[in-house]
Amino acid sequence: MYSHELFHTLHQLSRRLTNKLNEALKPTGLYGSQWAVIFVLKEKSSLTQKELSEYLAVEAPPMTRTIQRLVKQGYVKQVPGQHDKREKRVELTDEALARYPEWERIVKEVNKALLNGLSEEKQKELLQLQKGWLEQLF
Repeated sequence: MYSHELFHTLHQLSRRLTNKLNEALKPTGLYGSQWAVIFVLKEKSSLTQKELSEYLAVEAPPMTRTIQRLVKQGYVKQVPGQHDKREKRVELTDEALARYPEWERIVKEVNKALLNGLSEEKQKELLQLQKGWLEQLF
């Protein structure tokens, strides 16, 4: 019934949110896709590229490019796994950990500005809807 409009609106919203985040992070040399990897690694400490791809729902080639850019920037490193030396785990560098508070501040400011005018109750309701939908689909 409303499916075309719903999915079109979700896609447009996603693109605009991504653009706002990219715009805010631009002075730091990061993109939103890089921030997503950094944020997950900060939360989980160390993951394989495959685990990162699965967690963030990003296909392998774009994830490879993102990780390679972050390695060049000095923000992540790839280290051999403890049990399988062929397995490469991705971890944040000391440089990334030092800059993390700056990036997080920017992201929080963007999020706050984007949510301005949406009550805490509506934010909670929206979050519950999204989580429920994700669980149902995946």
